[in-house]
Amino acid sequence: MNNQLIDFNQCQLDNWYWYQDSFTEEELLRIEQIQESISFEKAKIAIDTACLETKRKSSIKWLKKDSPDCKWLYDKFIGLVTQANDAMWKFELTEIIDDLQYTVYEDNGGHFGWHMDLGSGKYAKRKVSITMQLSDPEEYEGGDFEFMIGNEVSKLPRKKGCVIVFPSYFMHRVTPVRKGTRKSLVLWISGQPFK
Repeated sequence: MNNQLIDFNQCQLDNWYWYQDSFTEEELLRIEQIQESISFEKAKIAIDTACLETKRKSSIKWLKKDSPDCKWLYDKFIGLVTQANDAMWKFELTEIIDDLQYTVYEDNGGHFGWHMDLGSGKYAKRKVSITMQLSDPEEYEGGDFEFMIGNEVSKLPRKKGCVIVFPSYFMHRVTPVRKGTRKSLVLWISGQPFK
């Protein structure tokens, strides 16, 4: 339980945080080397699997949190999330339930329609979502990562290595990739469900 006094007038529950250059080229290369030995699987959605292809089309791998090769990566993400959370939302964050997801969207219509990362069951505990861009913007067309906040749709930065941190209740999507391949890493930090 967090006993510090929080000035909730300082919380920005409808805003997001990003880091432009938080990973070096060597670290990005290290991520690619880690994922090479892991098999791809078809991405799924938690509900309504009958419409999977229209909702989501991508391939994923899981970079396990108990892997010694990945410890530095989890530590780095935890540091970035802690900084963003302290500055913006003041959520009580307690654990990482899911492993890091390495996601590939290809030019065969790869996309992920509008959704929230917050949901039922174990997904009810998700509080903060993190996504990191692993592709150079010139390597693909389409594949925009977008938020819908209120009625406003915002395209987010595409720079390779940039990290975007946001509340898991944000509506977001990846638009269809028209050319090339878009790669990203995704992680969720959890806590007690919102009340």
